[in-house]
Amino acid sequence: MDKHNKTEHFSKWRAILWPIYNYEIKKFLPMALIMFCFLFNYTVMRDTKDVLVVNAAGAHITSFLKLYFVTPAAILFVILYAKLCNALSKENVFYAVIVPFLVFFGLFGFVIYPNIDILHPAAETVARLHTEYPNLGGFIDIYANWSFSLFYVMAEIWGSAMISLLFWQFANQVTRMNEAKRFYPLFPLVANLSLIFAGQSEHFANNIQHYVDVSGNHYALSLKILMTLVVLMGALAMYLYRWMHVKVLSDPFYYDEAEVSGKTKSKKPKLSLVESAKLIFSSPELGLIVLLVVSYGISINLVELQWKHQLKLYYAGDMSGYHAFMGNFSTFTGIFTMIFILGVGANLLRSVSWFKAAVITPLMILLCGAAFFIFILGRDGLEVMLSDAKLSAVAFAAFLGAGLIVFSKAVKYSLFDPTKEMAYIPLDDELKTKGKAAVDVLGGRLGKAGGAFIQSTLAVVMATKDVAVMAPITFGIFVIICIIWLFAVQGLGKKIHLAMKRKEEQAKVKAANA
Repeated sequence: MDKHNKTEHFSKWRAILWPIYNYEIKKFLPMALIMFCFLFNYTVMRDTKDVLVVNAAGAHITSFLKLYFVTPAAILFVILYAKLCNALSKENVFYAVIVPFLVFFGLFGFVIYPNIDILHPAAETVARLHTEYPNLGGFIDIYANWSFSLFYVMAEIWGSAMISLLFWQFANQVTRMNEAKRFYPLFPLVANLSLIFAGQSEHFANNIQHYVDVSGNHYALSLKILMTLVVLMGALAMYLYRWMHVKVLSDPFYYDEAEVSGKTKSKKPKLSLVESAKLIFSSPELGLIVLLVVSYGISINLVELQWKHQLKLYYAGDMSGYHAFMGNFSTFTGIFTMIFILGVGANLLRSVSWFKAAVITPLMILLCGAAFFIFILGRDGLEVMLSDAKLSAVAFAAFLGAGLIVFSKAVKYSLFDPTKEMAYIPLDDELKTKGKAAVDVLGGRLGKAGGAFIQSTLAVVMATKDVAVMAPITFGIFVIICIIWLFAVQGLGKKIHLAMKRKEEQAKVKAANA
């Protein structure tokens, strides 16, 4: 161990900004770059999938895809992943999961998209189906744009498979506890840097016609550029993963399997959906934490669908313009989130109570979402005022929605996520471990599926594809969800306050008896 300088000390600012020892760079940097590659790809895919399906069929289709296709596909992926883990080594599972995704996205950019006129059903067939089955418009549009729908599902699965599963499983496997305390806080910054780079890559690719002569559909060229970047980033992630196995994990100084095995004995328990529900219903605190997670998931989903509809109206079929806009949206989300995490969030959490910090997120989303809904519902009355300022109502709605959602996401990442984790601190050890596992299983699923269920059900019942028609009802549901969220924060705040007082009293008694 003499070859590594372990006497190195951090200055005050380095301890905050770069708490990585020089000898640890060999281990930290490849891990950070793997995360960067995965999130770069996810950002590109996430923006691309929305551009494809929203432009082709409308924003309403995303609710049907999330509920009826992404969820079953995620379950199927978990089953296949379990079988792969039984048949292959951990390293080979990593490659076996990534390669099919990269093959698909490469084929989509160079083979499928250039031939969609041949591959997709005829417009006459789709029109006939809509006439015969008006209440099934969402499913018909998925069939009519099956390749875009498949891209949407694959992009969603990439996010959960590569980031939540492969990356964090690998990080937890090879990172020691003392390293994790310094490595893990830097990963959110890496994540937001990837948003910035991916967003600007999208913006450049979708303005390629300004730099080179492009004949025909320049969006097809933009898509080829982006899918090439996706494949290259995926290949780089695999190379870095292999390099770590050869150069880092083979060195006992960086990776001790016996030490890791001891660490993993206390890992978070895995609970089934039924076990999670039972545990949550047995604890008022966990029930309130689940309400926070579900309320955020549903409320932001309701607002985003209406915003994406306004974007479609504004760009009116200009896929390159839409995609370039989404690239800038991702860039600003990354920038503002980093500012909020490093500045606003950290300072607020240190200076105010849990309740005051936690209530900011639902208040901001309620105010931002309500402002957006009120504008789109009453924009006819504001059309004259906006025209005097040489603005169209659709353009104003598109940019207003983007700004409000960027702000909401920055608040979510800097305040909602930390306060949610802080809510576990006063709980007993069993609820801290099993409770968190239960919330992750049940809360995450209900939050993602809740908004999709509400909007897909409204579309079927009202026999409409126009999400603007659903906006008044959606607005009412949005307000109700946010009010429930606020009451949940208030109730949880009281319970946390009482729990902290009990702990303080117990500490005083213990000190007095010592």
